Amino acid sequence: MGTCYNTAVVNAPIEDVWAKIKDFHDLSWAEGVVEKVDTIGDTPGTVPGAKRILNDSFHETLLSVEDDSCSLCYSIDDGPGPVARGLVNNCIGVVRLAPVTDADGTFVEWSSSFKSDDTEAVTKFCDPIYQGLLQALKSSF
Repeated sequence: MGTCYNTAVVNAPIEDVWAKIKDFHDLSWAEGVVEKVDTIGDTPGTVPGAKRILNDSFHETLLSVEDDSCSLCYSIDDGPGPVARGLVNNCIGVVRLAPVTDADGTFVEWSSSFKSDDTEAVTKFCDPIYQGLLQALKSSF
């Protein structure tokens, strides 16, 4: 099983960060990383089962969204390069928030797990994307 793991501290209260990222269909905060989001179907972006296509390439499904723990989980169903269907299986992304109590900030953890014959290729492909998303999130505050 392969994994990706990236973190950042956002200089904003957890409630504000969660309000910004909890809608699976709204990546307006990810300017420069996500240029286009196509929603698939009528399921709202805060309800498990919501589907989206990012940048005409990444097909993803929201698996869970937990307001109490400020976390969401999604699957990458298909994508470019090493995350293409058939090259990677059971690719699950998780975003978790936790308060940074001494600075009224938010610790953001973005991770994924997956099965692939080439875990190094998947990690090298996904880690820079997650890092870019985290930087975009930080910059949005």
